[in-house]
Amino acid sequence: MIFYYSGCGNSRHVAERLGELLDERLVFIPKALREGQLDYTLQADERVGFVFPIYSWRPPQLVLDFVGKVRLSVVPSYTYMMVTYGDDAGLADKVLGQALGSSGLRLDAAFGVAMPNTYVNMAFMNVDSPEVEKRKLEQAKTRVEELAEAVKEKRRTVDLNRGAMPGLKTNGIGKGFVKWVSDKKYRATDACVGCGLCAKVCPLQNITIENGKPCWNGNCNHCEACYHYCPQNAVQYGRVTRGKGQYHYRES
Repeated sequence: MIFYYSGCGNSRHVAERLGELLDERLVFIPKALREGQLDYTLQADERVGFVFPIYSWRPPQLVLDFVGKVRLSVVPSYTYMMVTYGDDAGLADKVLGQALGSSGLRLDAAFGVAMPNTYVNMAFMNVDSPEVEKRKLEQAKTRVEELAEAVKEKRRTVDLNRGAMPGLKTNGIGKGFVKWVSDKKYRATDACVGCGLCAKVCPLQNITIENGKPCWNGNCNHCEACYHYCPQNAVQYGRVTRGKGQYHYRES
């Protein structure tokens, strides 16, 4: 079984590809939380995976919330996480491992897949260049296939890029990010045509269309789906996203 979360599609793609390669069931975490689907019966010797993007060198808070609430019929024989990130993961595996431990579970392996950058809500952050985006996507194809074999073999390992100063990033910047995240600066410019796509792609169903314009309703984790999927590039976050690029995963 694979529990996954995704905003702009990178982690969804990885989860779906893993599901194909491993013949695993997929559960979308936001939907499970929204509908109260928290009890799962595992088959004998079934693996359990958590697939999600790295947010400021930590697992997204809703993933940690889900881990704290999910109830599995038995302790899995093998539990792993497979994360997507633009550059590095910090100590995200330690954070998830602690959350799992509090629920009576354990993290046996942690894997990372580099994918195109999506976070643009800070002045010094932008999407990757077309060349870097293409390279990451090409390398990710082989990477996911290799990691699927590692999961099949139930390898107990950490195979991801922690990056420089992972403790500072995860326990300092990352914790601050969780408290800082808000949707108050999101807005739609006059380029908005009221198509409603932003509301459709929001994994938390946080956006409603009122008087032909999107309205953000306070339940946001900065996944950036509304920004990246907008066909008019009309969704902006204050002034910091003006002139920046867009990216979301597309099947090639």
